[in-house]
Amino acid sequence: MFAELLGRSCFSFLRGASHPEELVERAHQLGHAAFGLCDLDGLYGVVRGWTRARDLGLPFLVGAELTLGWTEEGAAPRAKPLGFGGSPDDAPLTLALLAQTSAGYQNLCRLLTQSHAGRPKGESLCALEWLAPRAEGLIAVLPAPEEPSAVPEGALEELLGILREAWGERAVLAAHCHLDGRDGRRIRWVERTAARFGLGVVASSRPRYHVATRKPLADVLHCIRRGITLDTAGRELGGNHEAYLRSEEQMLRLFAERPHWVGRTAEIAQSVRFDLSQLEYHFPCELPPGRTPDERLAELTWEGVRQRYPEGISAELRAQLEKELRLIAKLGVAAYFLSIREVVEIARRRRILCQGRGSAANSAVCYVIGITAVDPARSSLLFERFLSEERAEPPDIDVDFEHERREEVIQEIYERYGRDRAAMVSEVICYRGKSALREVAKVFGLSQEQADRLSGSVTHFDTAEAHEERLTDRGFDIDDPRLRQVVALAGQLQGFPRHLSIHVGGFVLSSQPLHEVAPVEPARMEGRTVLPWDKDDIDALGFFKMDVLGLGMLTAIRKALASIHADGGLRGVPEPNGAASPPSASPLSASPP
Repeated sequence: MFAELLGRSCFSFLRGASHPEELVERAHQLGHAAFGLCDLDGLYGVVRGWTRARDLGLPFLVGAELTLGWTEEGAAPRAKPLGFGGSPDDAPLTLALLAQTSAGYQNLCRLLTQSHAGRPKGESLCALEWLAPRAEGLIAVLPAPEEPSAVPEGALEELLGILREAWGERAVLAAHCHLDGRDGRRIRWVERTAARFGLGVVASSRPRYHVATRKPLADVLHCIRRGITLDTAGRELGGNHEAYLRSEEQMLRLFAERPHWVGRTAEIAQSVRFDLSQLEYHFPCELPPGRTPDERLAELTWEGVRQRYPEGISAELRAQLEKELRLIAKLGVAAYFLSIREVVEIARRRRILCQGRGSAANSAVCYVIGITAVDPARSSLLFERFLSEERAEPPDIDVDFEHERREEVIQEIYERYGRDRAAMVSEVICYRGKSALREVAKVFGLSQEQADRLSGSVTHFDTAEAHEERLTDRGFDIDDPRLRQVVALAGQLQGFPRHLSIHVGGFVLSSQPLHEVAPVEPARMEGRTVLPWDKDDIDALGFFKMDVLGLGMLTAIRKALASIHADGGLRGVPEPNGAASPPSASPLSASPP
């Protein structure tokens, strides 16, 4: 049996030419025992790969390939990357780490968090001295260098010593054959090094794409990353298309004299006991002594009833509230409601207008505890549209805040829960029709003017025929093979991630340090930290997300109310801080007065 341990996807950002799902599907088709995804310096694609592997019944190994650095005398850690000669960006010294246990996954998240901390967005370096203290529960795979003669011996010996002492049998070297004239040197280097340091060896496809036909796209991605054209790239692109995912049969042919290297991969995969479904994520909830989240939510609900409905409630509304509380308790999400209420209270203490919106407005509990401001009982709104036992998905409550003061709320959330327990969700910015065409055109050497004309030919509702007609109208020869190649490769590039941005307002809060369940990175925006996953990934993992959104109309309303009261006020008009007179009349109040 064979298991690929060193898969790399498009979430290595211009260094992989296949989606995680494509790699997993291909591994399943080839009959792999398991598939390991080790994107560069992050877990950006693991949730997508894991989700697809779960659907197919393929064991999935969670990992990352860390760029290594060392500490120079008098310099800060991570000051210098360790490279195999030439540009460190092209050939860094890397180490793949696979989570064997839950403790290993936590150690991997801590290493990634530490490697990104204090560095510009998109950069990561793991100092050698950080490795040994985080070795527990991790499998270490050191890929053979593309060119063994360029190995920096001093630093590499230090790394190999760490692997031998801290990892022992859980550390292996990985050999690959890409039929590029250097396979023999790589294999000899692996055998010599393994014998010297007492390490095991595995075989790897070292794949950058799931099928060989993705090689042209891989070349385009390399040129985009390096800012060069295909005509000037030269030997940087490699001479063949052998960096694809191989079958066990192909691997046994390539390593005919060393079949145990192939079999060792399956043994390692079988030793892995960690799966993303084992993540123990808990929403934070601070309670009075002796109270459970369900008890506290019920207590606040009936307090809110007395404030929202001073004249009492109908039997029908009481039954609805009891029904909602029972379902919330059954789903175990009371802490989520309490934390959303706490964020709303943060805004009220600062006199910032806010209001829950969306399907949360269908909940009578949300109304009486002050998250929303519309009485669902008066509008016959359906609670099940918001929360249902049959839908097996966490609740999602969006809250709007004055857009000019939303940052105050965000920073107080960080202060209230701590940077270690609060982070924003990422948004994956992907190549779309126009951006894909523009980038591929530049790689093919087209001028900026031609690239702009070409990208301008795209609409969101294109058919192939309509697109060709617009290209002709813009002066392009649609029979030109080079143009056809540009259009075809741009089509393949669409949907690939360009970079990560910050979700418009999605927050994940945790009762435990977040780096125990996910890596945390600094965002480009000052004062923000983010998780490596988007909202769909968060939902797939069962994490709860709260949306802290900005609404310009709330700012306008607050300013209008302030202006009215500055001129003496009017009877029944609420104060600018969201309170109202009488208390139950205000649609602006985000919580009961």
